[in-house]
Amino acid sequence: MELKGNRSEMLDRLDATFAALSDKTRRAILARLSSGEATVAELAAPFAMTQPAISKHLKVLETAGLIIRNRDAQRRPSRLDARPLEDASKWLAGYREFWKQTLQSRDEVKTKKKKEKKEKKGKKAKHKER
Repeated sequence: MELKGNRSEMLDRLDATFAALSDKTRRAILARLSSGEATVAELAAPFAMTQPAISKHLKVLETAGLIIRNRDAQRRPSRLDARPLEDASKWLAGYREFWKQTLQSRDEVKTKKKKEKKEKKGKKAKHKER
């Protein structure tokens, strides 16, 4: 897993990314921004919360580096910056191989137990025939 920066900085960025992603409202905001930039009012529209509450969520996303907020005259549109998600994906990829091997091992154990059970039943059936 190659992530840029020293280990401490990388872990801090991952912590910020996962903390930002831990909230369903923030995940919904990111999903909306994946289709293009939007203002605070546009992002607040589908939620039963105030614009200041949405602004707090946007601040968390901005601090994590997941969005970029611009100033365009009276508007402050936000847009998605998916680079931190790529870092998180790379970090998670390191565990994919672990889970793949773990699940494969479990499958092998299950298959072995089924085979042993089947063999036991076969031996019992032969023993009853005698």
